[in-house]
Amino acid sequence: MFVLTTVTDRIRVPAHMLALPTLTALHNEIDLKYPNRVLMNVGLVVCRYGSCLKITNGSCVPGDGGSHHECLFRLVVFRPFVDEVCVGKIVKSTPEGIQVSLGNFYHDIFIPAYWMLRPSRYSEELGLWVWTPDYGNEDEDEDGESGGDDNGEGANPGADVKMEDAGPASATNVKEEENESPPDEQKTGEEENEEETEEFEMELGAEIRFKVKSIHFTQVTNTAKGVQATTTTTAHSQEIPKESEEGKSPDARPPSLRKRSLSVEISDMSNLPASMKIVASICEDGLGLTNWWTSGEDDEEEEEEEEKEQQ
Repeated sequence: MFVLTTVTDRIRVPAHMLALPTLTALHNEIDLKYPNRVLMNVGLVVCRYGSCLKITNGSCVPGDGGSHHECLFRLVVFRPFVDEVCVGKIVKSTPEGIQVSLGNFYHDIFIPAYWMLRPSRYSEELGLWVWTPDYGNEDEDEDGESGGDDNGEGANPGADVKMEDAGPASATNVKEEENESPPDEQKTGEEENEEETEEFEMELGAEIRFKVKSIHFTQVTNTAKGVQATTTTTAHSQEIPKESEEGKSPDARPPSLRKRSLSVEISDMSNLPASMKIVASICEDGLGLTNWWTSGEDDEEEEEEEEKEQQ
């Protein structure tokens, strides 16, 4: 999530700071210039790391009373790796997706609708995304098969025997049983509907676990045609594995990172894109709200504690 990057830059020491030691003055200027700034294709600068590695002699520029130094130094940069799993909090929910924040540190993390857990939908009434898990129909199929056996060949012969042996009295009993069965079927249908409508809401402020899919760096420049935004995307490339030799399995190589750029003209200056934006996904098991996946572990811990107390 955090990396070290080496930067070379010309740092200006203003005239009123020339009385300070050169290294101290340069460190102060670096600390004022770089933290909380996005470096294109690098990441968000957090702070300076250590002292400058190299400093040249100061030079003066006509009309400027400051001293200019070529400096080589290192910075701590926030840049998550692609496919890295992080934990944040939901701050905004829209039909397009969910915006996530890493505390008060970074807020430009977006989970689009196509990277949600499936099946998920956006509730207009709640203004939240809702996950409706599909547990499958295996249990229903088994119940249906067993019900067919009980109400089919096994039940009808017994009813016929009773009709023949007991006469009219048994016929009335069979009718009463048939009249009593529909309410049970309605109850089971209602229970199935309740199970099918089980929903998990992604509430604002909830803790969410996500995986980084791509990082977008956007640089806004003024051109002759107007304001233009150039976005560079870093993500895993989807390469088709090639066979190394005939009759052998393909080479097992990790997916490589690719970068692509896109330039767009901006007409509305109020909607400028973020300099650094992270696109994430929760479309895998274990991802999503953290309380969805910890209940089973908590139950096991409680059972273990109860067993220890009993012993």
